This record gives sequence, structure tokens and C-alpha cells, in this order.
Amino acid sequence: MKKIHLNDIRIRNKLLLIYMFSVFLPIVLTNVIFYNVTSENVRTQKIHDNELALRQVANSFKQGVEDAVGIASVLYSDAFVYQLLETTYESPIDFILAYNNNFRDINKYTPVYSSIRSIYLFTDNPTVITAGGIVAIDEEVKESHWYQSTLDRRKKYPVVSKVAAEDGNLSQFVVVRALDSNDSSSNEKVIMINLNDRFIHQLFANETFEGDIYLLNEQNNIEYTTNQYVQWQSQYISFETIQIPNSSTVLEESYPVQYMSDWKVVGVMSEDQLLAEVRKSIPSILYLALWNFVIPTLFIVYIAGNIHFRLNTIVKKMRKVKDQNFELIPGKPYKDEIGVLTTEFNRMSKKIKDLINDVYIARIQKKDLQIQNKETQLKALQSQINPHFLFNVLETIRMRSLLKKEDETAEIIRNMAQLLRNSITWDKDFVTVKEEVRLIQSFLEIQQYRFADKMQYSIHLAEAAEHILIPNMTMIPFVENASIHGIEPLKTNGNINVTIKIDTNHLHCRIEDNGTGIEKGIYNEMIDSFEEDEMVGESIGIRNVYQRLKMYYHDDFELKIETEQGQGTTVYLKIPVNVQTVRTVQ
Repeated sequence: MKKIHLNDIRIRNKLLLIYMFSVFLPIVLTNVIFYNVTSENVRTQKIHDNELALRQVANSFKQGVEDAVGIASVLYSDAFVYQLLETTYESPIDFILAYNNNFRDINKYTPVYSSIRSIYLFTDNPTVITAGGIVAIDEEVKESHWYQSTLDRRKKYPVVSKVAAEDGNLSQFVVVRALDSNDSSSNEKVIMINLNDRFIHQLFANETFEGDIYLLNEQNNIEYTTNQYVQWQSQYISFETIQIPNSSTVLEESYPVQYMSDWKVVGVMSEDQLLAEVRKSIPSILYLALWNFVIPTLFIVYIAGNIHFRLNTIVKKMRKVKDQNFELIPGKPYKDEIGVLTTEFNRMSKKIKDLINDVYIARIQKKDLQIQNKETQLKALQSQINPHFLFNVLETIRMRSLLKKEDETAEIIRNMAQLLRNSITWDKDFVTVKEEVRLIQSFLEIQQYRFADKMQYSIHLAEAAEHILIPNMTMIPFVENASIHGIEPLKTNGNINVTIKIDTNHLHCRIEDNGTGIEKGIYNEMIDSFEEDEMVGESIGIRNVYQRLKMYYHDDFELKIETEQGQGTTVYLKIPVNVQTVRTVQ
């Protein structure tokens, strides 16, 4: 199958491809991604908001129950209440006197808490008058739901249950607790605190929660729900029997308290409720996408037609050239690429015609002579600059200094010549550590000569490391940095210490100074530049060292630079030793 190259496709089709990949697909993908991202963000925010609303409902219900539990605990610990219901009275007058003297009103707590509707004391003491919040425990009470459901637990702690309302439905929440915690008492005594129906309805009808709320007991049965299609008042319905769509989001808030052990509040939200606001914006998104399609399409159709017409005109004229018809393209010379191409075609046609008719061969020969002359001039210019001339001049100056007994000047010139020779004539990629150290010493002596006593240095080179081969100019860029950027800005004396050691497998080099240190921004930029290909900025020398070490040793070397402003900089270099490069130390 023949492969189709991009350059074989017509310009009109290329523009169509540009439109498809640069306009149509990006707009479609952008709108789809925008819609999905927005939907997910709105969904996440909605879930978070509904979690807070559900937690508020759960906490409000818990607070209402805790108010009732608190009152039950107060009455449980009230000795007068216990004694009032435990005592056997000889006459109703005796009970009335005891009631008025010690208790008076059982519902004195209800005005304090909006969650409490009423309080009742139940007893099977036959001498107690059942009035004013005191109710007798008869057979009807013993057969009631709240009595049976709390029978095993109410002596240990308060228990949440429900009683039948006037319509017979189990819709009234109560907190029940026995006053006698053991079997030693002669009469049964039970506290029942009724929660306010309006309070329960208002807290579960939370308008900020966008879904149905279910209050489940320890058996996962529905105690209360805002779902109007569930008949929870007349009978217990298991939550597992509720048909919940797979796309719905279910949130839970549990109650880690003894009196509502394993109870929880469950919120169910449909996907439509979560994304209702986003879906309202679909028409706006479609209108915007349509607008983004129409305008670019019309513009690209116009541009494509213009380009196609002008290029087709040029092609027709070029086809006539092969028949030696050098007809020019008429029209105004435009400044775009096709206009430049048209202008150059006209100029080329005219030139070719002139060359064919006049001096084509002579001009070619003249051009060849001009090119040869330029090449000769370039070679002559290149040969004018000879590095050896510089070395010879420096050597002459050094010899004259020696003749004049200016030994220090002669030594500095010798060091300068050595540095220049190594910089200009890079004749080998690897040198011995001893040769590198000699170059470092030449540089530091020049610097010490410049700054007198301001800069001191020391070089400690292990004898076993002298003949180890390392890449040329590996250490001196760090020494140069320490001197120029670390020591020179100091107003006080500075020190540069170079230590080189060797162990079985690695060469260790440590270069430290007590200079000004490196600013944090410059340091980070320098470290980041190690992995960059293009060498720009102020750390070319150090980056060049790093990249050459990377080229020679891959990941087997280590370069660490530690710096602190005002304290100095320490460079630690660890290079693997190739046993073939170790020379025997004489």
C-alpha cells in the first residue's frame, strides 16, 4: 500500500484538516470536557453540601434525644421521685400530700426544651393516683410497642422507641428509662419522655438536603422518612426493600451512643437532583458551541477559497514556463507569503528570460569567481589569528621578567600562559588529577597575586590519586566559582580549601570556601539547569562539567553543592575510578 505523505495532500484538503483538528475537534472536546468537569465539580459540591445538611439533621435529632436522655437521667437520680412512686400510701390524701410536697409538676422541664412535648411516669403501684403525668402500668400498657421493645434494656440505660399516636400509627418518638435498676424494689417505675412531633418534622424536613432522608434503627428498619411513598407510620419497613436506583448517591450518619446503638440517618439523592442545575445550562453550552462553529467555518472557507484561487493561478503560470512562456502574473503585489511567491515568480521569470537572452554563462562564471574570492578571504582571515603567537609573546615577557629579577611577575605570567594554553588548545579529553591540580594551583596563584593577603588557599592531594585519569577541566570551574563569586565580594579575608582523596572504587574531591554563598534563587536555577540541553545563563561552566560527567559516567558519579549565604559553599564530587586508568605510583 502506497504511503501518503502530508506534502502530497492539496492545500484545500490541508485547510480542511486544520479546521477539523484545530477548530471542530477542539471545540467538541472542550465542550464535552467542560461539561463533564463542571458536572463532576457541581456533583462533588452538591454531595458535600448535602453531607453537611444530613449531618445537621442527624445532630439535631441526636440533640433532641440527648435532651430527653438528660431529663430522664435527672429524674432517675431524683430520690423524691423514686420515693413518691415506691411508697405504699394508706389513703389518696397521703399520696396527694407527698406529690404536692416533693414533686408538684412532672412537666416542669418541657418549657425549657423545644424538643420535649411531655413527660410521663408509669408505675404499677396501686396506691398511687394516676393523674398529673403519672400513668398506671396495666395490661394495655404492658402489651404496647414501647413497653415490649424496651423491656430488656431500659433498666440499663435510656432507650429510644415509639408509641402509637391517636390515629394508631407508630409516629411518636419517646425516650424510656426504668427508675428501678434492680429487682429489689416492690413496684415497677418507668419514665417516658415524648419528643415534640413538630420538632421531629421540622428537623427532617430540611430544605437544604436535596433528597429523601431515612432514620433507621439497629435492625435497619425505617423509624422515620421524608419519602412520602413509604408507609412507615403503620408498620416497620426494612430499608433493604426500598428500590434505590444504581445512579443514586447514598450518604450515612451513624450514632455511636448507647441509647441509639446502630441507629443511623441515611440520605438518598438521585443523579437528576445532583445535576439539575448543570443540565439547565446545556442549551447555553450548545448555543455557544454553535456560535464557535459557524464563525470559524465561514472564515476558514473564505480563506481557503482565496488561497486556493491564488495558488492555482501561480501553478497555471508555472506550467507555461516549461514551454518557455515566461508570462508574468498580473495584479497587485501583496505582502503575504503567496504575494511574495507571486512577486518572486514574476522576478524569476524576468530574470530567466534575461539570462537566456543575454549573458547567462558569463554571469555564472562571474559568480563562481566571486565565491572563490570570498572563500580565499575567509581562509586568510582565519589564518591571521594563531594561538601560538600569544604563547610566544607571554613566554618572551616571562623571560624578560626573569632577566630583570622579577621572579613573582615571571611566575604569574607562566601560570597565565598555562591557563591560556589549556583553555585554547584542548588537545585531550582526559588528564591526570595531578595535571588538573597543577592548573588549579596556577589559577589560585594568579588570584592570590591579584588580591594579596585577602585570599588564602590550600590543596591536599593524596599521592595515590595523582595519576588517576579524569575528564579535562572537571574541578577548576568550581574553584573559579569559589574565587570569583565567593571570595572576591568579601570585605574580609577568604579561604579556599581543595581536598582530593581516593578509596577502592571512587575519587573524592571536596572544594569549600568561606565566601558569600549562593543566593537561594540562583542556587535553584543552577541545580535545575543541570538537566537542560541549551546552555544559557551564568552557570555554563558548572553545567558543562555536569553534562560531561553524565556523558562519561552516566549515573555512577555524584555531585553535591551545599551553600549558605554569608557562610560559604562546599562542592562534593565523587567519581568512579577505572582500574585501567590507575598508574603505579613511583
